[in-house]
Amino acid sequence: MGHARQTAGTALGLVLLLGGCAAPGAQQESPQAQGTPSASDPPGSTSAGTGTPSEVTPSEVTPSGVTPSGVTPSGWQTFTTSDGLSFDYPPDWTAKDPGGDLGGAFVDVTNADGKPMAQLRTNIVTGAECTVQYPYQVYDSQPLQALVEPGSADRGMPRYVYESRGDGTGPGPAQNTTAAYGITMMPEETGPLACPMFHLFLWPPSGALFGGTYNPANNLTPGPAALPYLEKAKRYAATPEYQSIRTMITSLRPAG
Repeated sequence: MGHARQTAGTALGLVLLLGGCAAPGAQQESPQAQGTPSASDPPGSTSAGTGTPSEVTPSEVTPSGVTPSGVTPSGWQTFTTSDGLSFDYPPDWTAKDPGGDLGGAFVDVTNADGKPMAQLRTNIVTGAECTVQYPYQVYDSQPLQALVEPGSADRGMPRYVYESRGDGTGPGPAQNTTAAYGITMMPEETGPLACPMFHLFLWPPSGALFGGTYNPANNLTPGPAALPYLEKAKRYAATPEYQSIRTMITSLRPAG
C-alpha cells in the first residue's frame, strides 16, 4: 500500500492544489500531497482575490466543427486499465501506464508534442476538509452517468468540470490561483465563494481521478501572453485541444 499512497500523493497535486472538501462517502485523510510534483504542477504563489462565479455556456466555449459531447471521433484509440476503466483518446496522443507494483492505474496522457494533457489514477484514498473558500469560475460542466456505481443512488453523480479558484488578475498558475479539469462528485457551488477543487470520484476499491491542471506552458491558448492566467483559462475552453481533452475525459467508462 506504500506505493499506492505515494502515487496518490503525486496525483493529488493536480487537483488539490488549494486543499479540498470531503467527497460524499469518502474516507477522511490529509489534503496535503506527499509525492513528487508532476510536470503540470504550477510554480509560484499568489493570494486569492475577490469576485463572483462566472459560468460559461456551451455556446461560448464550443467552436464550430467540434464533435458533439458523448460521440467519439473517428479514428480515436481506446485505452483500458487493468482495474476496469476505458477511455478514448486522439490518434496522435499517447497513453502510457508503466505498470508494476503501483497499486492501481497510473496513466499519463500526452499530446503529439509530448505535453501532458491529463492523468488517470486509481486506488486513491480520498478525503480532505474545506477550511477556506475562494472566488471561483466554472467554464464547463457535464454529468457522467456511466461512472455512477450500482447501489449508490444516495451519492452525488460524478460530473466532468473545468473550473478555477483564486485571483482573476494574477499571472498564475499558483498555489491559490489555479484552473483544472477533471471528474468530481462534489455538489455544484451556488454562492460567491467555493471550497477548493476536489477532482476525485469513487471507484472500487477506493477512489480515482482523471484530469489535469491548466498550464499555459502545456495547453495551447490563443491571445497575448500577458493576459491574466484565469482569462487564458477561460479562452482555452474554446480551443480544439481542450475539446479533445473534454471528449477524452467524458468518455471514461467501465470496461467491457
